[in-house]
Amino acid sequence: MALFLNVSLCSTSVSKPRLHLSTSKPLPLLPQFLHFPSFHSSSQSLTANQTRQPFQNLTFSLPESLSGATLVALLSASFVFVDPALAFKGGGPYGQEVTRGQDLTGKDFSGKTLIKQDFKTSILRQANFKGAKLIGASFFDADLTGADLSDADLRSADFSLANVTKANLSNANLEGALATGNTSFRGSNITGADFTDVPLRDDQREYLCKVADGVNSTTGNATRDTLLCN
Repeated sequence: MALFLNVSLCSTSVSKPRLHLSTSKPLPLLPQFLHFPSFHSSSQSLTANQTRQPFQNLTFSLPESLSGATLVALLSASFVFVDPALAFKGGGPYGQEVTRGQDLTGKDFSGKTLIKQDFKTSILRQANFKGAKLIGASFFDADLTGADLSDADLRSADFSLANVTKANLSNANLEGALATGNTSFRGSNITGADFTDVPLRDDQREYLCKVADGVNSTTGNATRDTLLCN
């Protein structure tokens, strides 16, 4: 008489599965991962190790799959939410363009709000910043030769080591800006510019006082007074 295998699990029993031999019910189709050794004869019986192994595989396959899926999801999320441009080059909280260490010769930034924008080491020759809001922006070691900074709000901007020669600073507000190191304003138009609390080298101050003129239309301060000229 042919034998059919019927496997049942009891949730309240100990971890060992129970095996029942039945002659009345056909053998149900099992998933591929529950593959039992084939019978060579009707008299052959299953050992405890042979029946336990498939269920051990089933027990550990699910957590392993979940842990792998979780890891992939976390790695994917870390790449989706990082902006590569800002992560490697810098930019600014108010400007989406990458402006640090770039050649931005002749670029038009006129009238834009670029608060705390990072222009460190960039080439900004003949760039147009007319009327731009550049509070706290960094021009550290940047080349601003011939740039138009007229009417710009440059309060607390950093011009350390910057080349600001032949630039147009007329009516610009530079209150509290930094101009340390070899910052140069030679040949620049500073009519009406406000240099209140800007630390300048003695030779720079002396040079600027020779060409200083006008009154800033925003602050009402005379350029010569803000430079502490004699």
